[in-house]
Amino acid sequence: AASEGSLKGILGYTDEDVVSNDFVGDARSSIFDAKAGIALSSTFVKLVSWYDNEWGY
Repeated sequence: AASEGSLKGILGYTDEDVVSNDFVGDARSSIFDAKAGIALSSTFVKLVSWYDNEWGY
């Protein structure tokens, strides 16, 4: 996965139940939330990613 390869420390991945407070102080630019996305059809997918807007970018 990209979060463990060349993008380690930049891109994150979680499949746990999380809320925005779980990412306060997280230096990664983006954490992909595997549980929050939804496939609305075979061609339309909603992805959710978290970040701390006062810390990582």
